[in-house]
Amino acid sequence: MQGVVPALISREILLRTSPLKVGKWLFFIVCCVSLAISACYEFIEWGAAVINAQASEAFLGTQGDHWDTQWDMFLALNGSVFAQLFLVKAQDRQLTTLSIKH
Repeated sequence: MQGVVPALISREILLRTSPLKVGKWLFFIVCCVSLAISACYEFIEWGAAVINAQASEAFLGTQGDHWDTQWDMFLALNGSVFAQLFLVKAQDRQLTTLSIKH
C-alpha cells in the first residue's frame, strides 16, 4: 500500500532527530512527508511523459485513467493514515528496544 513505508520511515526519523513527540503534529507532518514523496514520483512520471510522449504510456501504465495521479496521491495519504493508526504501536516497541540497547 502506497504511503506506508514513507510514513514509518519519516515518523522514525522525526522521533529520533526532532523535538516532536507523539501527537497530532507528528501525525500531520508524517502525512505531509508521505504526500510529498508521492508528489515527487508524480513529477518523475510527468517528466517522462514530457520527454517521450510515446513511451510515457508504457512507463506510466495509466491505461487511460486521467485520474491516475490523484488516485496515487489519495492512496499515499490512505497508506500514511493506515500506518499511523495501526502500525505505530509495533514501531514504538521496536524504537524502545533500540534505545535501550544503545
